[in-house]
Amino acid sequence: MKRALSAGLILASLAMSGCGPAEPIRIGFVGGLTGSSSDVGTAGRDAVLLAIEQANAAGGVGGRKLEMVERDDAQDKAVAARSAQDLASAGVVAVIGPFTSAMADATVPVLGKAGIVSISPTLTAMAYFGKDDDLIRINRTTRDNANDYAAVLLSRRQKRVAVAFDTRNRAFTESWLDEFRKAMVSSGGELVAEVAYESRPDTPFDGVVAQMLKHRPDGLFFISPTPDVVRLSEQAKRVAPQLPIGATEWAASEGLLTGGKAVEGLVIVQNYNRDDDSARYTDFRTAFERRFGRNPGYSAVSAYDAATVLLAGLAKQAKGETPKQAILKYGPYQGLQQQIAFDANGDTLRKVFFTEIRDGRFVLMK
Repeated sequence: MKRALSAGLILASLAMSGCGPAEPIRIGFVGGLTGSSSDVGTAGRDAVLLAIEQANAAGGVGGRKLEMVERDDAQDKAVAARSAQDLASAGVVAVIGPFTSAMADATVPVLGKAGIVSISPTLTAMAYFGKDDDLIRINRTTRDNANDYAAVLLSRRQKRVAVAFDTRNRAFTESWLDEFRKAMVSSGGELVAEVAYESRPDTPFDGVVAQMLKHRPDGLFFISPTPDVVRLSEQAKRVAPQLPIGATEWAASEGLLTGGKAVEGLVIVQNYNRDDDSARYTDFRTAFERRFGRNPGYSAVSAYDAATVLLAGLAKQAKGETPKQAILKYGPYQGLQQQIAFDANGDTLRKVFFTEIRDGRFVLMK
């Protein structure tokens, strides 16, 4: 009798465990949560977390809850590679990130070897364009942005431009510089100086700007992360306040506004419209501000779009399909401000908006 009772209890226990909650779907995140680009990575991480929380409140995906597993790449390739391996070992179905081209060099191969697709909110380097790999990009390319920048600067009579670029993120900065040079020359302009430097806390930015000024440029342009653009702008305003300044989309975070008067007049492109008053975007902005106590930046918008794409793809994923196959098959997807459609390689186009910093705000250029 005791044996029969014991067996019955075991069977009942097994039955109950079989009816328990399903394992959560684990979504990986990798980005720079510490270091000089932490504002970009942190905003992106928070946007993905918000998207997951909202999805869980609505029932998850296929009745399964979602769980984010985050890792810091610290903007260091060795750290990034270890973080990618950690995510693979954690059993994530896909990874949102990385946010810079240098980190993609370290993470995408590791994750791809494990059969895990990376969805980068911000990656633009041409090295990742047109390839059938384990990467899906939410952003446009350096070529697209460089061509548009050249047209804007030339229209503002900046024909002789001096450039400074950070060598820590060569996959992005050198790709951007190459495309910008070609675009300027083909339209009658020129780059009179190309000053390479390695971003460090003790980088002598006075010397960088001095080298840029040697060839009497019409404007100064920075292919640099946000903190460097602030320091370069401060130095430029001290020694050449009459020269216009500009920076690539890499620096288009909220942290750029901490430069105050030094960054007034700086021209920079945004991959979203900060003044958008549509219900979809304002609902997101309000939710982000309530959850995290600050405005979302460009990386938050792009990361939320990346999460939207991933979750929609997972919701439609058929048996035998990988997350990448599902994402590419079931689009296009409605992002916060624009539709996101991918080609067979996981590349997309994205509308951008040129802004100028005025009175401590990003103001749309007419």
